[in-house]
Amino acid sequence: IMLHSTLALSLLLIAVSSNLAMAIKKEKRAPQTLSRGWGDEITWVQTYEEGLYQAKKNNKPLMVIHHLEDCQYCQALKKAFAENEEIQEMAQNNFVMLNLMHETTDKNLSPDGQYVPRIMFVDPSLTVRADITGRYSNRLYTYEPQDIPFLIENMKKALRLIQTEL
Repeated sequence: IMLHSTLALSLLLIAVSSNLAMAIKKEKRAPQTLSRGWGDEITWVQTYEEGLYQAKKNNKPLMVIHHLEDCQYCQALKKAFAENEEIQEMAQNNFVMLNLMHETTDKNLSPDGQYVPRIMFVDPSLTVRADITGRYSNRLYTYEPQDIPFLIENMKKALRLIQTEL
């Protein structure tokens, strides 16, 4: 009888602890490796090619963020980007999202140089939108944390272009 109750108690403990582990896991989703801190609720594509495919297939603009881990400007922008609810919601629902820490072979994604951070939009017809730029003439596609409202406007512009042009 002693053995039986010990076994029952052990099984109960195992059940409770695995349920607890599940609850903890559900509560705090492990950060997606692909998000790299730009937004864990967003579904990120892994490659530029996959991004183009998803943009065409789902008729959504592709947003490409070029950044580097050891770039303080990227870190500052990433923090502002990840904390902005409007950006996160639009990125989650209306865009195909890609963040890259290396350059792509598509030269259209670096029309004015390979600097970071750099955010560019590609429409579902797979055209890189050179007409959606940031506020700086020397680095057309860069944004700073204080430019978040401007980035939101550009995201809305990218969405409008699909409706009006394509």
